[in-house]
Amino acid sequence: MAKRRKGWFARALRMLLLVLAAWAAVTVLAVVGMRWIDPPTTTFMLRDRIGGLFEEDYQFRHEWRDWDGISKYAPLAVVAAEDQQFPFHHGFDFKQIDKALEDRERGRRVRGASTISQQVAKNLFLWPGQSWFRKGLEAGITVLIELAWPKQRILEVYLNVAEFGRGTWGVQAGSRRFFRKDASRLTPAEAALLAAVLPSPRRYRADAPGLYVRKRQAWIQRQMTALGGPAYLRNLD
Repeated sequence: MAKRRKGWFARALRMLLLVLAAWAAVTVLAVVGMRWIDPPTTTFMLRDRIGGLFEEDYQFRHEWRDWDGISKYAPLAVVAAEDQQFPFHHGFDFKQIDKALEDRERGRRVRGASTISQQVAKNLFLWPGQSWFRKGLEAGITVLIELAWPKQRILEVYLNVAEFGRGTWGVQAGSRRFFRKDASRLTPAEAALLAAVLPSPRRYRADAPGLYVRKRQAWIQRQMTALGGPAYLRNLD
């Protein structure tokens, strides 16, 4: 009996390792390929579309826009809002991580410490959650993305897969829905307003911005100016 149990356990362990190895290989190939191939969807988009099947007024919006087809203010706005060290770090902002851990220890409201690279990794391949297992997968994929993609590509993908409202994915869809214009024509104020809802696009609305969103929009615009405008991102590799 003991030998049977050991044999079953060994087979199950081998199967698990094979599954993990296959998943890792597919992920590596996908990450490398997406340096040049635009991802058609993400796990978050799929989750949203499945949920929308049960809603009468649900409408899915997503239209890819290459870097040159996006207003120069849009990438600047999301960097100013989400990750001001984006041009310089290698996937992780350890200063922000330390601050988040310190806030947690002191019982303060924990601020987000995820970089744009981490958010791309999560949106493309993973699922919402705070487990250490998911965070470990996110960290590994983030390293792959930083190794395989130029910074400009990371930011381009982020702008195209970020959620800006219920069923609204990517800066082109957000621009069309909320401003009735192409993403290439976004003004600094419009780009800042879209970036202002990114922390919680289901809670905050670009088409009906409350006081908090307006204050955040104004803060983002000030940060865009303080960073030096679009020239801040001119030297992305």
